[in-house]
Amino acid sequence: MLTKVLLILLGMSIILPSRSEEPHVESENGPSAHEDVYGPQPQAPEKKLLSEETVHTLTGPHRRLGKLPAATHILNSILNNYDHKLRPSIGEKPTVVTVELSVNTLGPISILDMEYTIDITFCQTWYDERLRYNGSFESFVLNGNMVSQLWIPDTFFRNSKRTQEHVITMPNQMVRIHKDGKVLYTIRMTIDAGCLLHMLKFPMDSHSCPLSFSSFSYPESEMIYKWEDFNLEINEKNSWKLFQFDFTGVTNTTETISTPAGDFMVMTLFFNVSRRFGFVAFQNYVPSSVTTMLSWVSFWIKKDSAPARTSLGITSVLTMTTLGTFSRKNFPRVSYITALDFYIAICFVFCFCALMEFAVLNFLTYNRMQPRASLKLRHPHIRARALTPPRARAHKHPEAFVCQIEDSEESDGEEGPSCPAQQPLSRDTIQSPGGGCKWCKKYFCVVPSCEGSIWQQGCLSIHIYRLDNYSRVVFPVTFFFFNVLYWLVCLNL
Repeated sequence: MLTKVLLILLGMSIILPSRSEEPHVESENGPSAHEDVYGPQPQAPEKKLLSEETVHTLTGPHRRLGKLPAATHILNSILNNYDHKLRPSIGEKPTVVTVELSVNTLGPISILDMEYTIDITFCQTWYDERLRYNGSFESFVLNGNMVSQLWIPDTFFRNSKRTQEHVITMPNQMVRIHKDGKVLYTIRMTIDAGCLLHMLKFPMDSHSCPLSFSSFSYPESEMIYKWEDFNLEINEKNSWKLFQFDFTGVTNTTETISTPAGDFMVMTLFFNVSRRFGFVAFQNYVPSSVTTMLSWVSFWIKKDSAPARTSLGITSVLTMTTLGTFSRKNFPRVSYITALDFYIAICFVFCFCALMEFAVLNFLTYNRMQPRASLKLRHPHIRARALTPPRARAHKHPEAFVCQIEDSEESDGEEGPSCPAQQPLSRDTIQSPGGGCKWCKKYFCVVPSCEGSIWQQGCLSIHIYRLDNYSRVVFPVTFFFFNVLYWLVCLNL
């Protein structure tokens, strides 16, 4: 019996110290893994402050996740009763839309189609009281998928022929909503717009290509456009494709047009460009001038070389015709004459006149002086009389035989053709170049020797046989003065 009591007391002495030591171990080492997962965590008698890392680890994700439900709640609250079919302040006041543009790429300009291409980022700003909210967010940025849920101005470009909206990789449009109800809508697009080109001064021309836009359905009483202090951003460092043009600036206008649907406010931007002269000069002006001067070479070729002079003249005329056609190849079919057309036409006239100069000289030399009646020299004294100088015969005898073309001094130092036949010439025949009109007798002379009583004193005489000498001076001088007058007028207009 005593033994049993001792065993019970010994067991109780072993169990009681182990229970008194367990709380001390748990307080030092913390709860076990089993109690951390499945059991409730015991409260410590004294609360200790957590370190910064522990606070960030435990509370940070919860705080970040807390913003998302708040943003979702705000969007749902403002879009719950929102009707995107009605404009802001309907029935109260017109909606004011502020416009701002950013030009990414300008050009190319198609002269033949009279249009140009422009790549812009188009920004519109307005206030919508229905989108006001209270919260810690200053603004919400929404992508293109949310655009259909909001009211957007129905702006369209009046002179556009083709418009492309960029959708890669997502639609290039964005909406930003501010807490005060301000809405910013941005979209990127490429527009092929019409540009009426006035080509009268081509190639010294300058143009203003418009970009006009307005509302499609809202008249001025319901929607008003205005510029954002006209802050037009132009990034010329991008690959602009103007090629033959230089960008000289931009201007803007605001007007109101009347239509059967009402009065609409129209905003227009004008992109001013001027043509670069170098390309057209080397392609048209230089070849035309060189061809014209090349046609003057025939004045230094003997009049007897008809094939050479004729070939040169015809080639010059055909070349000018080809240049005139080539200059109109990539050109709009306008009904007026441009400055380049006028220059090429004058060069064509010079080449044609150079060819006609030889034709006139050849006609007067070999046709007008042909003998009207061939006479055979039957007597020796007639032959001797025929060989006497024509100047002496013209004074002594009313009728004398003269040669068709004489030599040396009177025909440019060239020997004329031989005299297969002589012609009896009276004074009237000598005075009249081929029996022409009376006034020609005072100013023109066909016979190589035009001195004596044939000519009246003080009259200006033009020697037909010296046409080449005259042309060598008249053609270059006339062409020089024409160029001076042409460039002064074209560059000062």
